[in-house]
Amino acid sequence: QLQASGGGLVQAGGSLRLTCAAPRTIFSVFSPLDMSWYRQAPGKQRELVATISSSGSTHVADSVKGRFTISRNNSRKTLSLQMNNLKPDDTAVYYCNAKLGVDESWGQGTLVTVSS
Repeated sequence: QLQASGGGLVQAGGSLRLTCAAPRTIFSVFSPLDMSWYRQAPGKQRELVATISSSGSTHVADSVKGRFTISRNNSRKTLSLQMNNLKPDDTAVYYCNAKLGVDESWGQGTLVTVSS
């Protein structure tokens, strides 16, 4: 129900913008949701990349701070992740997540590959 897109192959130092659309989530509204991007690299556990709360406050992981920016558009029900100065270590499947209290929904993931 969450649809992530925008992944692809990019050289180190390049940029990508990921988008997550939530036209029909398990929740009836979008604006109260806390939205996040996670990623999972091959052989590693899924990790939190960035979060934006319903009030618009953001948190990004130290590993991407200064390079990645999370944003949301409540009227369009979309979540974005602008990724700049990409590094090979950023290679992973990126997932969007929507959370309201104890309920949550995941997108299908979009693959980002950064070549050196």
